[in-house]
Amino acid sequence: SDTKPSKEETPKGISPVKAKKTPSPADAERRKLRPGSGGEKPPEEPPFTYQLKAVPLKFVKEMKDIVLTEAESVGSSAIFEVLISPSTAITSWMKDGSNIRESPKHKFIADGKDRKLHIIDVQLSDAGEYTCVLRLGNKEKTSTAKLIVEGI
Repeated sequence: SDTKPSKEETPKGISPVKAKKTPSPADAERRKLRPGSGGEKPPEEPPFTYQLKAVPLKFVKEMKDIVLTEAESVGSSAIFEVLISPSTAITSWMKDGSNIRESPKHKFIADGKDRKLHIIDVQLSDAGEYTCVLRLGNKEKTSTAKLIVEGI
């Protein structure tokens, strides 16, 4: 008869922990089985986990080469345009591998997913390879196009 009390005492000591832990998994199991609550819960969670994966970093529209003849190019402007996703990504611009800073010569236009590099008053020296660098977190994508100024 000594063994019975001690056996009952241990469950009592553990029971607060067990009481908290056991119902929830069982409840979860029961909820899954019942279409009513089971149907409600799952749709709520996946969209969030899914959303994170569903937004790959990408150029929806890549840059295109711009060809100008010297005669028409001088004094005119060239605009490189990309469409990016998601709009939270950061874009920066390069020419021939070095970063372009915004200046009276180069204007950066960011409008949601629409990003533009506006080269004002194009000269022969502006010809070259332009790259748009897209960054989000630790991911990076690039889109490259040429500004070609053709001599006459």
